[in-house]
Amino acid sequence: MAEVTTYTSLKDDMRRYLERGEPSDTLVFEQIPRLIGLAEREIARKVKVQGFIAVVTSTLVAGTSVYAKPNRWRETTSMAFGGGVDQARVQIFPRSYEYCRTYWPDPALRNPPQFYSDYDYQHWLIVPTPVTTLPWEVVYYELPPLLDDGNQTNWLTDYAPGALLYRALLEATPFLKNDERIPVWKNLYDEAMQSLDTEDLQKIVDRSVTRQEA
Repeated sequence: MAEVTTYTSLKDDMRRYLERGEPSDTLVFEQIPRLIGLAEREIARKVKVQGFIAVVTSTLVAGTSVYAKPNRWRETTSMAFGGGVDQARVQIFPRSYEYCRTYWPDPALRNPPQFYSDYDYQHWLIVPTPVTTLPWEVVYYELPPLLDDGNQTNWLTDYAPGALLYRALLEATPFLKNDERIPVWKNLYDEAMQSLDTEDLQKIVDRSVTRQEA
């Protein structure tokens, strides 16, 4: 039976690789969950792979131009409205905040949306302000649900367990002042990440070929 990586097994693997972190080794034992969390965030920051893509469907509200981003949002990929029964799907294009404010300076005025920008890290600005209520779809990169005792698996444990393990070990080396291990974990981590990037690039190429042949 194939072994499945879980949060618990990942912590156990780290203790074996580091030869530290048993319950009696309180300092390292308590730090391992934090090191895993740092590794998850770093991988999500470094790569844009299909497994980190999420889709949210909601509603643009008439007269409202600022909208909250989903939890764990990292970067917007695309945004569109419409697409319902007898309604064309219309793309909303990314622009800078300054461009959006200059293009539509009075949010009280309404028209079909054309552009969006980051208002801040938690919100989008959409201009023009929607004139009517519309179905809305956003595709974005997210930070996967972080691992803990109540959330034993996520996309990284399922599809990139090596990258996650080696990144967590790499996070541990400065903490343990074990600098001679940094090149070892870094090389293994870089190889795992390269494999992840190559696999996802192939999926992008495959999608492009499929569209051209359709």
